[in-house]
Amino acid sequence: MKIGVIHDYADVFRQTAAFARLRGHEVEIHTGAETDPARLAGYLAGCEALVLTQQRVRFPRALVERLPQLRFISQTGRNAYHIDLQACSEHGVAVSVGGTAPRAGGGGNFSATVELTWALILSALHHVPYEVQRLKQGHWQSTVGTSVFGKTLGIYAYGHIGKPVAQVGRAFGMKVVCWGREGSSAAARADGFAIAPSREAFFESVDVLSLHLASNAQTRGIVTAADLARMKTTALLVNTSRAPLIAEGALVAALENGRPGFAAVDVFENEPVLGASHPLLAMKNALCTPHLGYNDRDTLARFYEQAVDQLLAFAAGEPINVINPEALRNSAAKKE
Repeated sequence: MKIGVIHDYADVFRQTAAFARLRGHEVEIHTGAETDPARLAGYLAGCEALVLTQQRVRFPRALVERLPQLRFISQTGRNAYHIDLQACSEHGVAVSVGGTAPRAGGGGNFSATVELTWALILSALHHVPYEVQRLKQGHWQSTVGTSVFGKTLGIYAYGHIGKPVAQVGRAFGMKVVCWGREGSSAAARADGFAIAPSREAFFESVDVLSLHLASNAQTRGIVTAADLARMKTTALLVNTSRAPLIAEGALVAALENGRPGFAAVDVFENEPVLGASHPLLAMKNALCTPHLGYNDRDTLARFYEQAVDQLLAFAAGEPINVINPEALRNSAAKKE
């Protein structure tokens, strides 16, 4: 098969053991951040299969229809909301999704995001990026940082990522308070963490707020402008989950109004963000990183291992993890 690997920004795929398993197949690796369907179709012409790294690019009907030879998409991770599955099914393009890149001995792809969350919290509160740049310019210590000890850490959704973030906060001597659905609140309570008496009190009381909700139709815009307006002028909001959790435009407006006083974000509404096109990138009270949360070498290697499992199974005529089986029927009908 001719296989295209797209949006492998750091050119990681060819360095993995998974890449070596594709000997005998023609593999083209694209490291660019192109999102335009017409241009994507141009350099994917002739590909029978693709590897998509997480949700780095939307795969709309317009792109599916420009790739007549495409028969299979191997998606890393378990989310495929960025792919037009209806169009894929109609055109006989099967889509397989992986799991959560499990680690040896169990567990999931969570530690990298937990680590980045804390890297952002500490970097923001101690002004690390600013002071590094100032030092390179010949200046010495021009700001004063804030310690997390004794402060209140708010965890919105105590789940696979929120839980270890909360545990680190506790280890740092923070008061941890949680908010979320009943299941997540019950789990937090069972682990000895406080639950805010109300949503209003939660946003009003925290010094650091970290969001850890899944992104779906129910959680889109779940953090509102009114929620942000309740936050302290000294508070830090951290989002390493998904940008649509916050109502569109609300965070920029809130930072301009000084509530919260600072934000550290790893995710954006439309990714990749190129140049300085996003208003957060121009704000002095925002620390922004380019979706690094899951982006460590070990995690990507596991993702790509699963993607190649799916590719080889499809090539052998025994596809696995297919989420649109009707595509297989439509593909078979085309051949008849």
